[in-house]
Amino acid sequence: MPKMKTKSGAKKRFSLTASGKVRAAQRGKQHGMIKRTNKQIRNLRGKANLSKPDAKIVKKFMPYA
Repeated sequence: MPKMKTKSGAKKRFSLTASGKVRAAQRGKQHGMIKRTNKQIRNLRGKANLSKPDAKIVKKFMPYA
């Protein structure tokens, strides 16, 4: 059987931790920074873990990760 392909968009946007959780960039930082408080912007730095239902979908896109 041929190998399954990883979705190109998923491999660019998500990463897996050693324990199998899915990490992604924080939501809400693409545009509209002027209306957010400095505290909001500061707290949205870095990456966040996805919820279990969302992580399940992303893992289907990355079969070998």
